[in-house]
Amino acid sequence: MTEEDKRLIKEIEDILIEKHGESERERITKGVSRAYSLWKPEDGDVEDFKGFCTSAFISSKEELRGAFERIEKNLEIITGNLLKISLELKKPLHLDVGEITPIDMIFGQYNPAAHLTEDFFRNKLAFITILNFPYYSLDEKLQQGENWSRERWANARAGDMFLSRVPPEINQRLSDIFAQVDRYISEYNIFAGNLIDADKKSYFPADMKLISHWGLRDEIKARYKDANGLFKQEMLFAVMNRVITQEIPKEVINSSEYRWEPFANRVFKNGKEIEYNNENDRRYAYLLDVFRGIKEEDGYYPDHPTHIQRRFRIDREIPEQKIEEMFTDFLSSDPVEKTARLIEKRLGRELKPFDIWYDGFKPSPPVEEEALNGIVSSRYPNIEAFAKDIVNILIRLGFSRTKAQFISERIAVEPARGAGHAWGAEMREGKSHLRTRVPKGGMNYKGFNTAMHELGHCVEQTLTLHDVDYYIMHGIPNTAFTEAFAFLFQNRNFEILEAAEEREEDKHLRVLATFWNAVEIMGVSLVDMKVWNWMYEHPEAKPEELKEATLKISKDIWNRFYARPFGIKDEIILAIYSHMINSALYLPDYPLGFIIQFQLERFLDGKNLGTEMERICSIGRVTPDLWMTHAVGEEISIKPLQQAAKEALKIFQDIIKK
Repeated sequence: MTEEDKRLIKEIEDILIEKHGESERERITKGVSRAYSLWKPEDGDVEDFKGFCTSAFISSKEELRGAFERIEKNLEIITGNLLKISLELKKPLHLDVGEITPIDMIFGQYNPAAHLTEDFFRNKLAFITILNFPYYSLDEKLQQGENWSRERWANARAGDMFLSRVPPEINQRLSDIFAQVDRYISEYNIFAGNLIDADKKSYFPADMKLISHWGLRDEIKARYKDANGLFKQEMLFAVMNRVITQEIPKEVINSSEYRWEPFANRVFKNGKEIEYNNENDRRYAYLLDVFRGIKEEDGYYPDHPTHIQRRFRIDREIPEQKIEEMFTDFLSSDPVEKTARLIEKRLGRELKPFDIWYDGFKPSPPVEEEALNGIVSSRYPNIEAFAKDIVNILIRLGFSRTKAQFISERIAVEPARGAGHAWGAEMREGKSHLRTRVPKGGMNYKGFNTAMHELGHCVEQTLTLHDVDYYIMHGIPNTAFTEAFAFLFQNRNFEILEAAEEREEDKHLRVLATFWNAVEIMGVSLVDMKVWNWMYEHPEAKPEELKEATLKISKDIWNRFYARPFGIKDEIILAIYSHMINSALYLPDYPLGFIIQFQLERFLDGKNLGTEMERICSIGRVTPDLWMTHAVGEEISIKPLQQAAKEALKIFQDIIKK
């Protein structure tokens, strides 16, 4: 900003302060400078800007409240309907409704909101909002927000609406990139029935298809209860390593035509070994596409010029350094190694790298997984049956019948093309979308597990849309909080199926399950964070260079936090998550979700989940620590989970010492 710019801004500020009074100084100084920073020549010249500011600034409290109400109402109309259009266009890409055609891809890539922000700048609505509803930085929110009224918070959220002026063509290009990458990930299936050992023996059902990484990981988890499961786990682990290193034959991806021996990396067709081509760093090329598409936005965010800053300081409203320190302290704590020793004793063998997904702390139901599959498939023979039963599930979780019916009517259950996900509405007359897989023959236990997770998302999305007092504050502070509610629902699987009763030991096992899940995903998240920092340091990198950097980062994180408890060095398994490729720094939300979930679980112990969830979800979008304080009486902290893990480990200390 030049000295001439500064003089002009000061001149306009002085005019407005003289006209509207000293009490409006903060709003005026914040609004004028930010509006000027986003004003372009096509918006008008200097005199036009001065005239706009003097005519558009509102000092009357009544008029300001009226302007806010109109902005809020129309924002819901516009964003809600644009999301509805986008969801409808993406259905062929997201739902299992047949083959994806080139026309489907074109419509699915179209972003109906691509021009929305620029349209609001051109018609001056954005500038009116910026001028009258000041933007407060994260530091200001953290320092002042505790003392703000609900109206002040709502006004501050209005000030967050227009932080940048990204050109529509960049928004559309980014939408195109994500559509391509989402398709790549959603169709990255491994036909497990075609995996063979050196003697060409297969170990999995002929029709088993596992999506990477979710299906591969979940099948590894499931094999802990299989007497002959270790070799199956090692086989799937070999598949994962081939994906990460990109040595996986591209012929075996999403194809049932070939049989693949992943240990030696040999491919067979019709009983004969064939030559093949590796995927050749395609995974990392897609990640670079996402990075470079997002990087085009950087210059349009003067206060947050990297995606890393935007993810942490805008989206999460928790600084990156604080999250990294939280994860590092957690992974360096004493219970990590003690829990590893307990797992080792329970398994009766030395730990393997894939034991980061050890699933044995979950309280065991009185029936095996096959029987659980039978219970689930008989109850939910199709996706419609699950949708119809949502009311009963919510009642069993403590919601009143009236509220359960209200929520259920606002959730659409649909067949997922990928592993499953949830998508909330943006207007109160819309519905949240629960996507899950239901194979022929009915839903299985894994599908039910996913569906319960996504139901937690949808219930939160519905409550935080309808029960928050200001639309502009609807939702939760960041994605980690919706993950916490999803975990709350997922952890009540057996309760809903009426397949197990809670024992005293089960409570301690649940603590250790949450603790170990956090141990695993924190390492994965640190890899994601380090990879994004590396890409910013090497913006011209080639896919092969990014792959080598990712492998090195994965090994470094493993060696720092996992090598000692596992007794193994230089593993790369932390880089398997598909979120790294298509979700652009989403992964840290998962461990945050575990931390938040545990604090919520501890608070909810002995209380009615439905009643408390309604109260908590009405808090709306304030900063994370303030939200948590209102919800459970304390800020976000790793200490409660660490302490609970220490207490749980005491119950099993005799086993650990043997």
